[in-house]
Amino acid sequence: MPSRSPIKHLSLLALLATALLASTAHAVSTPVTLDDFSRSNTWTAEGTDDIETALGVADGKQGKAVCLSFDFHGVSGAAMLRRQLPVDWPDNFALSFDVRGDMPPNDLQVKLADTSGDNVWWYRREAFQPSTSWQTIEFRRKQVEFAWGPTKERTLRHTAALEISVYAGKGGKGELCLSNLRLQPLPPESAVVPPVRAQASSHLPGYSVQRMVEGKGEWRSNLSGATAQTVTLDLGASREFGGLQLRWLPGQHASRYDVLLSDNAKQWHTAYQVSDGNGGDNALFLPDAQARYIRLQWQEGAGRAYGLSQLEVKDRAWGASPNVFFQEQAKRGKRGIFPRGFSGEQSYWTLIGVDGGARQSSLISEDGAVEVGKGGWSIEPMLFSGRNVIDWATVKSSQSLLDGYLPIPSVLWHADALTLETTAFATGSAEHSELVLRYTLRNESSQPQRVTLALLARPFQVNPPTQFLNTPGGIHRIHDFAWDGKTLTVNRNQRVVPLQATDDFVANKYEAGPLPERLAQGERPHVDNLHTDVGFAQGALLYHLDLPAHGNRTLGLVVPWHGDEVRVPRDASAWLQHEVTRTADDWRNKLNRVNVQLPATQQVIADTARSALAQMLMSRDGPALQPGTRSYARSWVRDGAMMTEGLVRSGHADAAGEFVHWYAPHQFSNGKVPCCVDARGSDPVPENDSHGELIFAIAELWRYTHDRAALEQQWPHVERAIAYMDKLRESERGAANQTPERRALYGLMPASISHEGYSAKPMHSYWDDFWALKGYDDAATLARALGHDDEAARIAQSRDSFRADLHASIDAAVKQHRIDYLPGAAELGDFDATSTTIALSPGDGQTWLPPALVNSTFERYWKGFTDRRDGKLDWDDYTPYELRTIASFVRLGWRDRIEPLLDFFFADRRPAAWNQWAEVVGRDPRKPRFVGDMPHAWIASDYLRSAYDLFAYERPRDQALVLAAGIPAAWLKGDGIAIRHLRTPYGELSYSLREQNDKLTLKVERGITPPPGGLVLPWPYAGRPAKNVTVNGAAAEWKDGEIVIRRVPASVVVDLGAK
Repeated sequence: MPSRSPIKHLSLLALLATALLASTAHAVSTPVTLDDFSRSNTWTAEGTDDIETALGVADGKQGKAVCLSFDFHGVSGAAMLRRQLPVDWPDNFALSFDVRGDMPPNDLQVKLADTSGDNVWWYRREAFQPSTSWQTIEFRRKQVEFAWGPTKERTLRHTAALEISVYAGKGGKGELCLSNLRLQPLPPESAVVPPVRAQASSHLPGYSVQRMVEGKGEWRSNLSGATAQTVTLDLGASREFGGLQLRWLPGQHASRYDVLLSDNAKQWHTAYQVSDGNGGDNALFLPDAQARYIRLQWQEGAGRAYGLSQLEVKDRAWGASPNVFFQEQAKRGKRGIFPRGFSGEQSYWTLIGVDGGARQSSLISEDGAVEVGKGGWSIEPMLFSGRNVIDWATVKSSQSLLDGYLPIPSVLWHADALTLETTAFATGSAEHSELVLRYTLRNESSQPQRVTLALLARPFQVNPPTQFLNTPGGIHRIHDFAWDGKTLTVNRNQRVVPLQATDDFVANKYEAGPLPERLAQGERPHVDNLHTDVGFAQGALLYHLDLPAHGNRTLGLVVPWHGDEVRVPRDASAWLQHEVTRTADDWRNKLNRVNVQLPATQQVIADTARSALAQMLMSRDGPALQPGTRSYARSWVRDGAMMTEGLVRSGHADAAGEFVHWYAPHQFSNGKVPCCVDARGSDPVPENDSHGELIFAIAELWRYTHDRAALEQQWPHVERAIAYMDKLRESERGAANQTPERRALYGLMPASISHEGYSAKPMHSYWDDFWALKGYDDAATLARALGHDDEAARIAQSRDSFRADLHASIDAAVKQHRIDYLPGAAELGDFDATSTTIALSPGDGQTWLPPALVNSTFERYWKGFTDRRDGKLDWDDYTPYELRTIASFVRLGWRDRIEPLLDFFFADRRPAAWNQWAEVVGRDPRKPRFVGDMPHAWIASDYLRSAYDLFAYERPRDQALVLAAGIPAAWLKGDGIAIRHLRTPYGELSYSLREQNDKLTLKVERGITPPPGGLVLPWPYAGRPAKNVTVNGAAAEWKDGEIVIRRVPASVVVDLGAK
């Protein structure tokens, strides 16, 4: 956006535009020309990092034009045309400009900034590709959204600057020319809607269409036969509306009819066509429709006459989007006919996929619906027994994972004596994978039962409508079905292969009503092919099953994700079991490289750790580590760096290395590390944690693999990142930051939005600084490892200088804001312990931060946590990034607080049996809200790292490996705890710790070389004095409540009975 400095002068054109707008704010007038582009020097061309731009001039459609030439050079970001343009916006308007150009599909963005430059409004058109001839872009006030900024006044009233930008979609290079920027003041939209007047080509006495429209009766046509007749509505003025709702009288519906629109009742255009109407309620989706006259033209009917009990013109909001439309339909229908997410209830789901296959992955809902691909339609089970419908709302359902942790989820329905288990899993590799669905129906009664299983293909994602980010949830349109008796093809590109013969395939367009309702009424609308323009088709594979007493039947479907052929096995049930076993064995090999033993009551901690690792692997898109597969299907270096630590500790250094070697080359030419990378390339948004995070990831890979060749390959990226960080911090060491009010900003990383809490306005976030300090420290270590001693000394000097500035900043911020905790941002003095955790791990904050501040920060968190847990604090939601606090508490020695934290967070896994957390957890589990991805792989990594820290963590101050510091003493009784093959920089750590017969015994196995500070066992019993201890049979002494082990194998025995 434009410079944030105040505007010092206004152009004559801008003054004229402002005056004209003030005088025409409430009246229709001729358009006001805001820029005729006769003065190209009022515009500037700019590009974000590594994007080349140039400004040119040309002839416009009228007058002159300015042209933006650009080349994205393979990175993400924007090419921008900017100018100062003060405007006072009228209550209603249309803004337009002419455009031509030649470029790949990219996003077109029009941004309007206020005088501060902090608050921005925008209009966006995705995947815009201009014509080489002039065309007009026009949008109205209602299409302009508030984009970002700290203001609480979100209504567009005055802006000072304009930006028209090309934001990377396909990227590439090209040219965009603009001409004739103009503004049309419009009359304010009236809240008063004129009454609808209605006429019909015929009606029976007492059954006029006008009375029906007014809600005072029914309309019935004459009895001349249900042939061509019309009903015409006059809305009184041209206005926008969202659709029509019709309710037919029984047996008097039109089976074929058209909806026509007109502004003058003379020229009509067809807006909707119904070809297979079947009565009941007809909801017709007409988004952005505008007309004065609406005509319904009946072509054919079911009986001798037509009859309606309702004909209602729905407002624009009703048809604002397919999601809103179906949410309205769900309000009218029986609960269970539509998915839970459309019915006003929060729904939950989990991920199905293969390692590295995030791009082709599936979701299964808690209710058993399966989304066949990313953002795709779903397959939903329903049962029909006579006229009884068994759906998610009529059953008791439960969820599970195979073995309690493998990513092979199931949903079990209980409906009296019937159960239906839906199991979903993915097989193959990231390049050649397929979705497999297994349905097992059991009759648990002593009587035979006949039931129909319907596997419905409907245009509903499992990702619900509340999910708005990146891959919006809700509807995925189905335009086409094709059924050849063996394979169902949806939208001409997605195949569903039944593994057993079906009894029928049925389908209809939505205007014929919800398919489940038709099936419940005994209808079977068989088709082989179906097409609908609106994209709301629904179909079902039907299986008529006779289940003997205590009998069962297993059915299966396969959905190939990569177009591979599916061979239908002779024995489908045996093949399904074989595939489950094969897939489970593959995942066991990936997830059990570290083995954790806990008391049976705590086994869920180990199971959830293994599930978390699976979630991280499934969320990978090839080498790219991602926090999610829908909302967050991008690779952030912060997420990837912290996942890297979890992966190397779990025995997956290969996956960690793939990420590092893939991400590092996306660094910008100036050394800046992009905050994130996706298919568009490197994102230029400045988030100043990124540089330290990439260095940390490279260092972790080196520390765990000692691969010198790989480190040498990555060293140039470390050097460039350090040089860029040096420039960043130097930019904050000027005189402006030496005043008392700005002293806390001196020498820090510049303000950024890396912390989402500061997305409205960038802040000097200490999160960035703790990561930068970690980057400096790791870079010095890596330089020494490569023998670059001079460079190591220079980096260490920068590190020490930066640490001194950071320490002084924190001291100044604490005094300025009069607080007794570590703040989140220097300007705000805000409390954010979840972010502060990063100072303790992976940072070394306990070696240099004031201990009193560290302790008071987490004591304050603990107080807030217990108040929230105990109902003393009113709260609506939180983010389970708080799982990081477990690792902090371990380092602080607060062993007795670990279990309460775990209990609280584990209660918010939803569903609990799927061992996962969403990004946002609501207090009311059924209140609809945006929850981010589920599972959220970055949160999974937060948990995994904290879980491992319970057993062992590195202590920077003495380079020790501290054992079992997070294990509550009660867990040690009996068989105690054990961990085997936990990867560390010093080798594989395997040990057991148990309390039996008044003795506490630690046994450390071979496989690890003790670090310089040794293996440290803290005294685990609060309030009890340390007892006599032997190490490998020799007497030893507790020092500061710790025993240090210098060689392995080792046996440490503590006599708890000694006095």
